[in-house]
Amino acid sequence: MDALAIFKALSNPTRLQILEWLAHPAKYFDEDSYTQQDLGFHIGVCVGDIQGRSGLAQSVISGYLQGMKDVGLLESERIGKWTYYRRNETVIGEFREFVREKL
Repeated sequence: MDALAIFKALSNPTRLQILEWLAHPAKYFDEDSYTQQDLGFHIGVCVGDIQGRSGLAQSVISGYLQGMKDVGLLESERIGKWTYYRRNETVIGEFREFVREKL
């Protein structure tokens, strides 16, 4: 875990907000479209849904998501032509512990 890279990723309000949304996806996204496809939020949330909620361009959101994945905060799964992102709770837990111990 690279704590400095994670701090940098979290320094953007939209990236921080995305992590919050993915912590409780049923609160922020419509689960019906997922269950109709025999999917659930356990696989993650589609990039298009995250982009729609953020109001930012898809290229910006895709970059944010990839950056958060690169530092370990997110995991992704590709199903067909769609990519779904979810939190990497293991790395988030390690980061939480780092902050607790070092700060």
